[in-house]
Amino acid sequence: MRKLYTSKISGLGSYVPENVVTNDDLSKMMDTNDEWIQERTGIQERRWVVPGSGETTSSMGVKAARIAIERAKISKDDIDFIIFATLSPDYYFPGPGVQVQHALDIKTVGALDVRNQCSGFVYALSIADQYIKTGMYKNILVIGSELHSHGLDKTTRGRGVTVIFGDGAGAAILSRSEDDHKGLLSTHLHSQGEFAEELSLIAPGMGKRWVNDILKDNNPDDESYFPFMNGQFVFKNAVVRFSEVIMEGLEANGLKKEDINMLIPHQANLRISQFIQRSFRLSDDQVYNNIMHYGNTTAASVPIALTEAWEKGKINEGDLVVLAAFGSGFTWGSVIMRW
Repeated sequence: MRKLYTSKISGLGSYVPENVVTNDDLSKMMDTNDEWIQERTGIQERRWVVPGSGETTSSMGVKAARIAIERAKISKDDIDFIIFATLSPDYYFPGPGVQVQHALDIKTVGALDVRNQCSGFVYALSIADQYIKTGMYKNILVIGSELHSHGLDKTTRGRGVTVIFGDGAGAAILSRSEDDHKGLLSTHLHSQGEFAEELSLIAPGMGKRWVNDILKDNNPDDESYFPFMNGQFVFKNAVVRFSEVIMEGLEANGLKKEDINMLIPHQANLRISQFIQRSFRLSDDQVYNNIMHYGNTTAASVPIALTEAWEKGKINEGDLVVLAAFGSGFTWGSVIMRW
């Protein structure tokens, strides 16, 4: 029988663009203000790539990956596999995984792209965990990166979505370990496709609105190529699914809420994170949020927050760390790990 290994995070890295966009900056583009945005989302500012700078989803992912590789104390040639989670790839195809392989000059290892939006990094970690546990790979580079700002409706019409999203990237090296008491204990994934269009970007796509249709119509009122979100409906579902999937992970490992040392939720909305914190009776030291400064960076939000929490010494050896995410699809998931 093949031995089952344990996977652990051996290195973390993150990168965000230097360009800071405040709520006051947005008020000059659309009918909004700082008070309105903070009251509904908790966001004060976000980072947006400067158009024409050459910065892309893959290039930000590469920068985060370089840091993670160095901190893992491995070389690029030790990487056996690449998993890249994003909803905003540089190209419609191919996905950015192969761009990272080329940019980092990694040997011709496999590259997998994950399209699970806000829960993309959690899904990617789960996949990497299975590959390592079965002994197939030793070191997997997992990236979550997003460039939202180029595709947002920066008018009053789009303010409900545009004020929320930011650009950035996070990366982790998942490595083989023979310590059964530390590392990823379990991952838990779910989906509910009946609500796919409650948080979506419909076009361009092969189903309803393809590029030729949009160009032919040239209709300035066609909103199908901008993100849509039914905010209140998403919020109500998110708070339920977050709680369920966290408890599912804890119960699977014989753990309780009180055992959590650090919860890192997907940074969708500060109000969602605060709701979960109250319902689980966790202190401010047990939950890490940074949406105030970066906005919602979708697949990048969990790895950026995880990296920052670790850098600030908020995660220590032996800590029980819980990652959780919910988003478009709907998809959601959790990761339970012992640091």
